[in-house]
Formats: sequence, structure tokens, C-alpha cells
Amino acid sequence: MRTVELLCDPHLDATVREAWRRLAAAGLPSLATHRGPTNRPHVTLGAADTLPDLGFVVRALPVPVFADDLVFFDGKSGVAAWRLGSTTLRAVQAAVWRALGGVGNPLHDPAAWTPHISLARRVRPDQRRDVEQALDGLGTVEGLLIAARSYDTGTRTVTELGA
Repeated sequence: MRTVELLCDPHLDATVREAWRRLAAAGLPSLATHRGPTNRPHVTLGAADTLPDLGFVVRALPVPVFADDLVFFDGKSGVAAWRLGSTTLRAVQAAVWRALGGVGNPLHDPAAWTPHISLARRVRPDQRRDVEQALDGLGTVEGLLIAARSYDTGTRTVTELGA
């Protein structure tokens, strides 16, 4: 499976990494503990076994975004994330969904998709208040999505899109 992801500008990347650091410092789950070379703040737009030409994604960059809320996704992964507000991001994601032929994770269907940047996995419900407190005071979370890549889950490698 290959993903389609957008990457953050340096300021937004640093803000997300500071959130990761704060969570880890508080003894909470955090993506800061994922030390893999491919781990970096990103927004996943979709995924498929093979990718068509996605040049339109790169041409849509940069995409301005802002975090409008901290959200928690239930389920086996228990994700804490910043939900992103951006009509441009939603339009680009919907175009990716159409280009992929509507295949892949049904959560990437534009009707179900929640634009977000993940902060932690395996957050238990009883840790949610602690997560909120650890992130309190970070200020406005906004920036640009400036690059596109694909992560191959089979080979665990990334490829820059539009290169």
C-alpha cells in the first residue's frame, strides 16, 4: 500500500514536534517515541496499491491549514490529533480520492475523512484530559503544507511526489 501525504512547513513541523515532545515529557503516548527515519508530521490524503499521476497535488501546494480542535479517534489505534481546517485541503483530498478510484481505506472517502495531523497513538480514554493539559498553551497552530510524498508500507520507504 502506498500513501499520499502532505508535509508541513518548518514552522508547523516544529510546532507539531513540540507537541510530541510535551506529550512524551508528560509520560503520555507520543509520536516523538517513533524514531524511524520516515516519521515526520504529515497529513495523509489517501492510499492505494498503486498510484496514478498525482502531479495536480504538487501543483496545489502550498496549502494553508490551521488546527481548529484537538480530536481523539477511538478504535484500536487510539489516536490524538489536531483536526485541520482548510477548504483547500478538503478539495485536494477529494481530488486524490477520485484519482485513486475511490479505493483504499474507507476513512479516506471525503464524506468520512477528518483532516488531521497525528500527535499520539494508543491514547486511552482516561488519558485524554492529560493530553489536553500537556498541549495547553501551545498557541495558534497554523502553517502551510508545502511538499508531497508517498510512504510504501511494504518497503517502508518514502518517495517524494512531483520529483
